[in-house]
Amino acid sequence: MNVAVWIISGVLAALFLLSGAAKAPATKASLGANPRMGWATPFPIGLIKFIGVAEIAGALGLILPRVFDTATWLVPAAAIGLAATMLGAIVTHGRRSEYPNVAINTILLVLTVFVAVARLSS
Repeated sequence: MNVAVWIISGVLAALFLLSGAAKAPATKASLGANPRMGWATPFPIGLIKFIGVAEIAGALGLILPRVFDTATWLVPAAAIGLAATMLGAIVTHGRRSEYPNVAINTILLVLTVFVAVARLSS
């Protein structure tokens, strides 16, 4: 089971790191030019940057505490934070009728909850 949690944590960390890295340096102009980021246009740029930084921090929090065996309580905390981010993403994409994105965010939500529960019980 531990191997599965590590694999899922690694995949989630990579996905959230990439997603956060796309949002953190974003500008309103870059968001408008990217058709995949159309959901972000009604939101303030500061919020988009905050989400990006939170995703990067969450990605690091899924892996680094267990690797260095210090403050391991941060792993489930990071997973819970990322799950909350996915709840927001599900609501946002659902309101825009972007159902493929809702499905992806739901899968990510389930995986982050799985990691949180697995790490809380270990």
